[in-house]
Amino acid sequence: MNLNKSHLSLVVLVNLFVATFAMANEPTATIFNCDHSAPLNVKEIGCETRRAALIRDLTFTPTDQPVKAYLVSPASGTGPYAAILYVHWLGEPATTNRTEFLDEAVTLAGRGVVSLLIDTMWAEPQWYKNRIPEEDHAHAIKQVIEIRRAMDLLVNQPNLDLKRVAFVGHDFGAMYGMIASANDRRAKTYVFMAGTPHFIDWFLFANQPKDLAAYRAQLAPLDPVNFVSHLAPASVFFQFANQDQYVSATQAAEFYAAAGPRKQMATYKAGHDLHTAEVAADRVAWLSRELELK
Repeated sequence: MNLNKSHLSLVVLVNLFVATFAMANEPTATIFNCDHSAPLNVKEIGCETRRAALIRDLTFTPTDQPVKAYLVSPASGTGPYAAILYVHWLGEPATTNRTEFLDEAVTLAGRGVVSLLIDTMWAEPQWYKNRIPEEDHAHAIKQVIEIRRAMDLLVNQPNLDLKRVAFVGHDFGAMYGMIASANDRRAKTYVFMAGTPHFIDWFLFANQPKDLAAYRAQLAPLDPVNFVSHLAPASVFFQFANQDQYVSATQAAEFYAAAGPRKQMATYKAGHDLHTAEVAADRVAWLSRELELK
């Protein structure tokens, strides 16, 4: 069969539409399947008590390599406890890791919350600069599975109320977390901070793919905006910044429009980091209400 360039372009577009439609309308994509019973090989490196919280420094192995994590729990009490899985952003080096929400988790432990805070692939120094674009698709699938297995680790902690589980993610943490959550659905509420609807919005800032059209077609079905509606009936709180050089008001609105009916969005006088007292206070207020914290 002979196809000219216009016909080839049409075929690519049609295939992309079909793939995206199928992924967007199938909340449990098989590429993200994992064995929830597989051992996680949890190892405790150390622990400390901080205020009313016990902080356990852990590694666990969700796929093939150990991942660092903090498990933060009430230092005393018997539960039942609420639970939160936190996934950090890619930004300033000091908080591009499991420490980003550690202070918040310590505070919430005093109110009966068990939190798991994990490192991700972007916690690795120079991760973004050293990425090979042709590997982004495979690495995205692996990262989603690792977040799902992190939820396994969290919900298997003792004395939890499994009807009061939340997910909080910032930047890439929000985006990969959104995909993982749509395929998991164990949380009853979500907080997503400063994410963008499409991976391509951010993935062309450094190394360029060899075939841009093929790269776009491969990544498009994974776009977080395809998955956010599948979180319903859980509630969703979006936090955005009005001085964000990476997420426009239009992109924020696209996310909000795609989400289910139980949703709220707040835009703050802040930059992409969203590290302000007002942002944190609103997030804690949302979690307190949705998780019925004391």
